Amino acid sequence: MAEHALVEESFEPNLRDYTKLIHYYSKENQLEAAENIFTLMKQRGFICDQVILTTMVHMYSKAGHLDRAEEYFEEIKLLGEPLDKRSYGSMIMSYIRAGMPEKGESFLEEMDAQEIYAGSEVYKALLRAYSGIGDAEGAQRVFDAIQLAGIIPDDKMCGLLIYAYSMAGQSQKARIAFENMKRAGIEPTDKCISSVLVAYEKENMLNTALEFLIELERDGIMVKEETSRILAGWFRKLGVVEEVELVLRDFATTTCHQIS
Repeated sequence: MAEHALVEESFEPNLRDYTKLIHYYSKENQLEAAENIFTLMKQRGFICDQVILTTMVHMYSKAGHLDRAEEYFEEIKLLGEPLDKRSYGSMIMSYIRAGMPEKGESFLEEMDAQEIYAGSEVYKALLRAYSGIGDAEGAQRVFDAIQLAGIIPDDKMCGLLIYAYSMAGQSQKARIAFENMKRAGIEPTDKCISSVLVAYEKENMLNTALEFLIELERDGIMVKEETSRILAGWFRKLGVVEEVELVLRDFATTTCHQIS
């Protein structure tokens, strides 16, 4: 109905009417229909602004068409206006979806220079991208950028940083990130605990891992399903499944003696 109204000569739509319809087709992943409306809008003599061009970038970003997203982003820059955080954010997401987080991060640096900060969802997506490929340095840079933007990291963001260090096999840095999380008053999730454990497993640091778990128990933090599964798998590889409880009990006793 809305599209038919825009085509009617007697109807006088404004630019935002076209924007809303393009946004609707974008959500429905109807790219051709959105392009038809965009073409109709230009044929009617409307001049594209940053809002509608950003909608096009966002649409092609979600659809995984990086080349088309880049084309529309270039059109935004040709407007000669300062880019806003939505335009930058849409392009950063395009690069993240294309598996190119470094290019997305370069836009963050460009935004920082102009004191423009992306939304927390963009930072989190970039952090997740680096974390997923075990790029701990990239994850740490984004985590630092999150704090510089005045965004308080939550348990998920902290978890992604810890996971990045875990995948990179850097247990010491994973542990430091975990302890920083606790000091900030953020309750560690089981995912965070299991990530530290995986990092210790990669470096064959069984004793340190057990001491870590005993310390958590002493602090009233109980491990859950994922951590228990990883610990059981580790012991299974070592062929000592039946000795798990005995070893943990011995460590608990030793720790108590050391404290006293």
